[in-house]
Amino acid sequence: MSVELTDPITLVGRRAQSRVLLGPHPTNLCVGRRLSQRHVAYYERRARGGTGIVVTEVASVHGSDWPYERAPLASECIGGWRDVVAACRPHGTLVLAGLGHTGLQGSSAFSQSVMWGPSQVADVISRELPMQMERSEIATLMEAFRSGAAAAVSADVDGVELDAGPRGLLRQFLSGLTNLRDDEYGTDPLRLIREVIVAVRQELGSDRVLSLRLSCDEMAPWAGITPDDAAAFVKELVDFLDLLVVVGGGPMSTNAYRPDFHRPTSFNTALCRDIRTVVAGAASVVLQGSVVEASAAQWALDDGVADLVEMTRAQIADPDLVVKIRSGQNPRPCVLCNQTCQVLDPRNPIVTCISHPTAGFETIDPDEEESSNIDPGAVLVVGAGPSGLEAARVLAVRGHRVIVAESADRTGGMVRIAAPHLESLTDWLHSECRRLGVEFRLGSTISEADLDAAERSGATVILATGSRPRPLPFPIEGRTQCVDAAEVWGGVLLREGPVVVFDPVGGPVGVAVAERLAACGREVSIVTQDSVAGSRLGMTGDLVDANSRLQRAGVVRRLDSRIMSIDETGIRIRNRYTGAETVASCGVLVDCSHRLPEDTLAALRPGAVRVGDCVAPRTVLEAIREGRSAALNVTTGRPSDFDKNPLTLVNER
Repeated sequence: MSVELTDPITLVGRRAQSRVLLGPHPTNLCVGRRLSQRHVAYYERRARGGTGIVVTEVASVHGSDWPYERAPLASECIGGWRDVVAACRPHGTLVLAGLGHTGLQGSSAFSQSVMWGPSQVADVISRELPMQMERSEIATLMEAFRSGAAAAVSADVDGVELDAGPRGLLRQFLSGLTNLRDDEYGTDPLRLIREVIVAVRQELGSDRVLSLRLSCDEMAPWAGITPDDAAAFVKELVDFLDLLVVVGGGPMSTNAYRPDFHRPTSFNTALCRDIRTVVAGAASVVLQGSVVEASAAQWALDDGVADLVEMTRAQIADPDLVVKIRSGQNPRPCVLCNQTCQVLDPRNPIVTCISHPTAGFETIDPDEEESSNIDPGAVLVVGAGPSGLEAARVLAVRGHRVIVAESADRTGGMVRIAAPHLESLTDWLHSECRRLGVEFRLGSTISEADLDAAERSGATVILATGSRPRPLPFPIEGRTQCVDAAEVWGGVLLREGPVVVFDPVGGPVGVAVAERLAACGREVSIVTQDSVAGSRLGMTGDLVDANSRLQRAGVVRRLDSRIMSIDETGIRIRNRYTGAETVASCGVLVDCSHRLPEDTLAALRPGAVRVGDCVAPRTVLEAIREGRSAALNVTTGRPSDFDKNPLTLVNER
């Protein structure tokens, strides 16, 4: 019998409203080490949107584990768990408390104590050496998991999920990469996790859900967990479990857990199918791994890959994902950019989404559908990039009549030109604006006379005019063709000869341009002042993979270098440490610098509302957040003639 993604599922007598799961992920929403009211609002919003199961951010079961500054601690989470349950249960959502310990993959920066590990194997990333856990520490850990489960039960959660995923200590005991012991916890790698599961089950009883998040492929077959190893583990453990979440990754492949768009979506499908065959109905199995499309999730159920589907990032992007699927609406897309939902970086940012900046800020950002005390009026939005589109969408949701004027013949702005992997987002914004009745005037260049006409009619004007190229910071002579990244993505005809990509930013654009041109058969090098290409990609998890792709594509990386000049002899490059200069042949220079605001209209209207790149060219997050904020702040309360006499644009063509 086929089931729908939006159908309920019952686990140990507890009914979840859908077969969609919101997985555990760092949020930086804690106050100290306690779940906060911002957590409650964050989870409640997704429960209201239809998710069947919420697994809360993994709480450390013992004080020796403090993996990031605002990481929850189980003993301090009882009140928070209780509040999350009270907020989510009325919607039909089950709440599982995430419990774990990161062991040697944690951090001593906050605990100020030695890290624990199965053996003295240094973490691949931090290179820090842990202590080898002796029997006393193992006994302490066992008791910590037991007491963590007891604390969760006292908060009336629907169950717990144990973390044996890419960063979990329980997985470290299972893996030959990190467990080199010769005692019974080494000769029988399953012993610890088996004992923990038994202890936790005793606390839960038979009427609460016990879930295990298990890395079934560490992608290090010489010593790590392989799919065959995982199948053997599952055979021994499944009778103790109610739910099994199949994931991948380990100490050498943590970025394989929730990778960005460079990896295919639903990438764990084959692995999950094989593990579900082993489970043979003894527990429900969850597919995880960049599942962001409703059709792909439904296919996984139809084809017997899984019983439930984790769609964590898709629900960060659109908390109403399940409700929209159920009603046949088009959810806001997750573009898998990882720019703001991966928060384990030195800035300690709050979890959010470039396309949905309310995520993580539910207690702060007003609901766009709340009624306004201000009578809807007319608004002219100049520019149809992500900022202008979001402003228009929110204004239309609140009942305003909106005209969007765009000089190009298509919407999307720089996203469509320079970031095609984000194009589905601007397409969605455009379609939503159309659905809400926004009028688009494409190919229309707005003049000062147009602004005057709009203001005389009583319309509010929002400027979202985008950006323009920045002059190059070094002298140029000779015949080298100089273009910017936007022109490359726009299909400009490039001259013959070697291509040099100038990337002083270190973000995704320079790497993407170099990859694209190399794929077209061009000889490409990339020049950066940093010691690694794409230095800012560490925050999205793509730094290592990006440099691997550049290497495979034959792109020459000129690191720690600055371009001094370009002339007939070529491009003169200076090492910023040694001062040594080299000259490289260059037929085309592609500039991937920060751009400048396109502020021509803003200069004519110093007090005008400006949003996005015309304020300062930044990322899509800032563009959409400012467009949304400007829309919510529109305060035109006076009657407008705009509705009766639509604006005629002077330079409309």
